[in-house]
Amino acid sequence: MRVSWVTDDKRAPSVVEYGRASRNYTATATGDHTSYRYFLYSSGKIHHVKIGPLEPGAVYYYRCGMAGEEFSLRTPPAALPIELALVGDLGQTEWTASTLAHAGKTDYDMLLVPGDLAYADAQQPLWDSFGRFVQRHASRRPWMVTQGNHEVEAAPLPPVPGAPPPFAAYGARWPAPHAESGSPSNLYYSFDAAGGAVHVVMLGSYAPFGAGSDQHRWLARDLAGVDRRATPWVVALLHAPWYNTNAAHQGEGEAMRGAMERLLFDARVDVIFAGHVHAYERFPVTPPDHRHC
Repeated sequence: MRVSWVTDDKRAPSVVEYGRASRNYTATATGDHTSYRYFLYSSGKIHHVKIGPLEPGAVYYYRCGMAGEEFSLRTPPAALPIELALVGDLGQTEWTASTLAHAGKTDYDMLLVPGDLAYADAQQPLWDSFGRFVQRHASRRPWMVTQGNHEVEAAPLPPVPGAPPPFAAYGARWPAPHAESGSPSNLYYSFDAAGGAVHVVMLGSYAPFGAGSDQHRWLARDLAGVDRRATPWVVALLHAPWYNTNAAHQGEGEAMRGAMERLLFDARVDVIFAGHVHAYERFPVTPPDHRHC
């Protein structure tokens, strides 16, 4: 598992101490750190440390930077059943707090977020307040996320010299295990859960996705490598929904659907979760070759 945190102290070490008993840290891991600038804003020191190997379904206690508060986390189980909670379009409001509290009552194993985290929208201090806002939840269970439109934070046009690239804050603060899944980009990746019984694909609605794109080629390779005899569940997440009867965001996922839906059908993906539209809907979808006017 990767532990990430931010410090104002630029001398703070990127070290996590951890163990199976409170205040009894039997292992130490050293990671790396980064920072970024967004016009006049300079981030703190952003630490990322990978700890493990860890036992599945176990509680670990840990401390960041060799000082301060102790946290605890529970690792996911090594086999089914596993409980995956899913929350899209989080923000940092009273509704966010009530939603996360509601999810927390289920004692889930892992939280999946199909985009739109902090709603910073170029106001970089909101990324810092978001981290503090979700800390009590994100420190206890693994959070696996993909990007939404509010993570893009593209510089205004025309381009300004020295302007930050899109996803500058998201990439620095929320690194995904993309290299481990053969993905060339932090914006799309996959991982296994429950000892490989569940394969989760995190797609990028705001990364190039057309035929011939890096994401399209990666998705084809990734799905082709799944052995459905060993992996009965394949789940995909993306931000902009491909099907939507709500008045908001109509058609925004259509181009991606046209480019990628066939790959997911051919791989017999079980369920796709999306965010973006702030309403709950679910659809049983007929394969493209069986649709009729």
